[in-house]
Amino acid sequence: MSSSSTTRHTPHQGQPYPGSGRQRTPGAYRLVRTAPAPLVPPQLDAAQREVVDHTGGPLLVLAGPGTGKTTTLVESVAARMERGADPERLLVLTFSRKAAVELRDRMATRLGGRRPPQATTFHSYCYALIRAHQDAELFAEPLRLLSGPEQDLAVRELLAGQIDLEKAGLGSVGWPDELRACLTTRGFADEVRAVLARSRELGLGPDALARFAERVGRPDWKAAAGFLAEYLDVLDLQGVLDYTELVHRAVLLAGSVTLPAYDAVYVDEYQDTDPAQVRLLHALTGGGRRRVVAFGDPDQSIYAFRGADVNGILDFPAAFGGNDVRVLRTSRRAGADLLGATRLLTQRMPLTRLPSDKVRAHRELTAARDGGRAEAYTYPTASAEAENIADLLRRAHLEDGVPWQDMAVLTRAASSLPSLRRALTSAGVPVETDAADTPLRHEPAVAPLLLALRAVAKPGGAPTAPVAADPATADRAEPEPSPDPTAAEPAPVPSPDPVVAEPVPSSDPVVAEPVPSSDPVAADPAPSPDLVVVEPAPSRDPVVGMRSAGAERVGTTTHGAAPSAHRLDPAPDGPAAEQDPALDAADADATDPARPAEAPAPPVWLSVETALELLASPLAGVDPADLRRLGRALRDEERAGGNKVPPPSDVLLARALAEPERLVAHDPSYARGARRLGDLLRETRTLLAAGGTAEEALWLLWNGTPWPGRLERAALRGGPAGRNADRDLDAVCALFETAARAEERVGGRGVLNFLEELDAQDIAADTLTRRHTRPDAVRLMTAHRSKGLEWRFVVVAGVQEGLWPDLRRRGSLLEADRIGRDGLAEPLTPGALLAEERRLFYVAATRARDRLVVTAVKAPAEDGDQPSRFLTELGVEPKDVPGRPRRPLAVSALVAELRATTVDPDASPALREAAAHRLASLAALTDEEGQALVPAAHPDRWWGLFEPTRSTVPLRDRDQPVSLSPSALENLATTCSLQWFLGREVKAAAPATAAQGFGNVVHVLADEVASGRTPADLDVLMARLDSVWDALAFDAPWKSAQEKAHARVALERFLQWHVMDRGGRTPAASEHGFDVTLEAGEYEVRIRGSMDRVETDEHGRAYVVDFKTGKAAPTRDEVAHHPQLAVYQLAVREGALDEVFDGHRPEPGGAELVQLRQAAPKKEGGDALPKVQAQEPLEGEWVGDLLATAAGRVLDERFTPTTGQHCANCAFRASCSAQPEGRQIVE
Repeated sequence: MSSSSTTRHTPHQGQPYPGSGRQRTPGAYRLVRTAPAPLVPPQLDAAQREVVDHTGGPLLVLAGPGTGKTTTLVESVAARMERGADPERLLVLTFSRKAAVELRDRMATRLGGRRPPQATTFHSYCYALIRAHQDAELFAEPLRLLSGPEQDLAVRELLAGQIDLEKAGLGSVGWPDELRACLTTRGFADEVRAVLARSRELGLGPDALARFAERVGRPDWKAAAGFLAEYLDVLDLQGVLDYTELVHRAVLLAGSVTLPAYDAVYVDEYQDTDPAQVRLLHALTGGGRRRVVAFGDPDQSIYAFRGADVNGILDFPAAFGGNDVRVLRTSRRAGADLLGATRLLTQRMPLTRLPSDKVRAHRELTAARDGGRAEAYTYPTASAEAENIADLLRRAHLEDGVPWQDMAVLTRAASSLPSLRRALTSAGVPVETDAADTPLRHEPAVAPLLLALRAVAKPGGAPTAPVAADPATADRAEPEPSPDPTAAEPAPVPSPDPVVAEPVPSSDPVVAEPVPSSDPVAADPAPSPDLVVVEPAPSRDPVVGMRSAGAERVGTTTHGAAPSAHRLDPAPDGPAAEQDPALDAADADATDPARPAEAPAPPVWLSVETALELLASPLAGVDPADLRRLGRALRDEERAGGNKVPPPSDVLLARALAEPERLVAHDPSYARGARRLGDLLRETRTLLAAGGTAEEALWLLWNGTPWPGRLERAALRGGPAGRNADRDLDAVCALFETAARAEERVGGRGVLNFLEELDAQDIAADTLTRRHTRPDAVRLMTAHRSKGLEWRFVVVAGVQEGLWPDLRRRGSLLEADRIGRDGLAEPLTPGALLAEERRLFYVAATRARDRLVVTAVKAPAEDGDQPSRFLTELGVEPKDVPGRPRRPLAVSALVAELRATTVDPDASPALREAAAHRLASLAALTDEEGQALVPAAHPDRWWGLFEPTRSTVPLRDRDQPVSLSPSALENLATTCSLQWFLGREVKAAAPATAAQGFGNVVHVLADEVASGRTPADLDVLMARLDSVWDALAFDAPWKSAQEKAHARVALERFLQWHVMDRGGRTPAASEHGFDVTLEAGEYEVRIRGSMDRVETDEHGRAYVVDFKTGKAAPTRDEVAHHPQLAVYQLAVREGALDEVFDGHRPEPGGAELVQLRQAAPKKEGGDALPKVQAQEPLEGEWVGDLLATAAGRVLDERFTPTTGQHCANCAFRASCSAQPEGRQIVE
């Protein structure tokens, strides 16, 4: 509803409208258009008056940019109606829906309360003509029009099917052998589309095209004729038409039916007609016997790639039997100086077949006002060009007062838009990109809906409603497999509203409140803690994934060691420290019961990456902090259930999203969004399994979240966020429209097919509703899109030689442009291509009213980018700008410069004082509500002026022993205490890596062999490894294969080492957990951890073995004072192994590192054995001193960084004051 309408409530319920037999709905509202304000007719110049007063036969009006073409057309219609013309016998045709709407509005305003004539597009008129004469019995449903992306996809699918048909002996299209390899390429499909369109524009059917191809000796065109026949059969079968076929059939129909007798037909932008539209116009005007007035400009013919033929306007006098050509000579858009610059471009354009005096008058326009200027700049790089464009726009807005919406940046190619948009946005310039340049799937609001739809549409088990779980069978239940949820979809109900080419009123976007989902009945119980996976059985449950169907009870370990069961999972989240990839987790809780058997993995239908993206999307609205809290809570839940080495948080989040009942017990403050989305995904999978359509699934996903409500509220509030919300709502509505069209066009093809079709669309589809555009933003678009628009300030960017002009010949394989009206046409010459490129540059340059800036890159190197020849054709000398702007013209940059000046030692005291005064003035500025306008100018907002905050809660209780693990001692006492604090206490370490998972798996297998639960057989170990290897997240398949080969070598070395004689030593325990408290100087230290392996010799001495799977090994001297090994020996001396040795305290015999990834020296066995690095029994008190140092640092909270080789792989460099990237900006 326009702003000129009012709403009146009906006075009496049940009373019919005046003059109407219908009963009003009780409580309904009636929309009453406000009477238009009186309109003063515009003042026309002499040339315009000649056109308005014309009453003779056909008339061609040459109208250059800004000459008042549309005004003249509207006044011509108004004058004819004032002379008594019937609006039913007048027709106005134009080329774009936007132009048609603008013409209708302007004519309605100009005519006051009188009914205006029909103003429509060529395609809309053709559609109405065909519908009016359609056989009602054969075509009960209206014809549907294929959008551009839909036609592109249809051609590609048919071409791809040609190969299968030929293999089956059913092929009827004989493509030449040299073209068969091209059939499935998108470039070839584009060329085939061009041949089909060109043929229909010229009125050639399959048979006529085949005869033409034979006559000129083109077997590729003959094959295209056969393809055209198949293509048309498919269109008829589906009841659809593409736009070219629509016009062709309307032309055929116009020759066999009685058309309305129009007294006059007005055509706008006549230079954009194609041959079929000219034939239609010829039929509408009785071959020119009726009055036809065509407005156009051959110098603005830029749509040849769409089939437009500039010859149409050049041949107008001959085609319609009249030589009357009038010229609009006055430009009301550009000032005199700017008009003079753009007029120079037309002097290089070739003369046309129109009368030469008329063409010269058309190109030698006179300006209605003075002023205007044209400028040209070159820059050394593309980034410098973009930053300087942003500076030009900001200065024009702030210094010259040009509104944002009255500025535009135009480019030759759409590929240049993203980088320009990023540069302008980062510089604080509000930017609006034409939505028509963006395929639907790339719209930000559409992406999460498509991602969710793709996830729920994947096969992988039927969704089931949550039910109460039986603790005895919860982890062993395997539901029956279900069919693909998208395989059987019912045929859609045809839409009662036909899709037509005319604009239709758009309803409000869908913003219904979400429907709350039902709570699950019960959560899954915790698995039994005393099971161990022996061999994972294949599961059909897509959610359970790697759960095992079989398990066995674990017995006790050798020498009475505590029973332990182990899971083959990736390592937990934590620092990627190589010292002990598996030990960290074991150290954390060595006294916990055995690990559970369950090995959770992401569900088949929901990958980890997809789950995380959905959780961060507006569908869930979970912020990163809540996501981390939820991930930690899920890992804590796993540990509480007995799993000492839980999977990474990402895996658990994906599993919880697929099984939302797992989130019932978690705090809603951080789990609500994830649980709501999980319930919604399950409900949508159920819908698809029952045969739901893509449109229904998308609606459920959209309507089941608070997202629509948030967008609606943002749109109503207005402002920048409201404009973004408007665009998002438009995009979502377009998605629903596309889903409905796909369902109606092809029936129940399934959701996956719909997604595949949408992914295959490379171009944006046209829509019946106009997309919302920001009213206060700079328009960024291609030159082709700018036709018919104007701004006060225009920047034409990227005018590079080789790009503009682009002299590459289009369609050089099938050469559609050589299919001529009178035979084989000559190919386009470079001169013709240059003329079209110059016309496009002319269109871009003439969009400016006051100021035109043309920019290009001029690289210093001779082989670098160089400016286009067009840059010098404006009559202004390009200025070389050496670099970027000194600083952006923005408040933040001003504050930064003033602050820098106040502390600049080279600045004079007066200058520093002046900068301080200006900062104080900026800080004092407030709005009407007292809010600071420039808060960054106030010292209270400056970083680094306050003292660092200190926690009032001590890290450790001084009255309790300090708990440490052997693996943490080296990190804390000798390597870097800050790294220990950030990784262990803050828990800021990166998620678990594949390298940690590698070590964890090898450690667990070594434990199973040592404890006797798994035989010392390489094939058995590799089978166990295969069962969990895919759960490790490697960057690439080749990396996974490489690491798996390394794991095999490590296991081979372990087995050789395990069975060899090592001085009579035998295993005593494996993965032995211990917890001892001892005195270390003035501190009590509690050592908790786990020993990979304990052995004893014939003298009863104890040896501790620690397996390593890293790529680096310590030196001999480092092993002698290795803190972790030393703590193990100290723990043995303090009673950590008393229970293993039947209550006796063994004498420490030493400790050793077994490097499974590294081969032993040749004299010690070579590649077949691992490298063993032994530490002799402890001597002295250096270990106790190390523990005292570590405990003192923890209690005193002295965590200072220490640099060294370990810094190269540290995950906390950005938070470390010893590293350049970690230092504060005020240092």
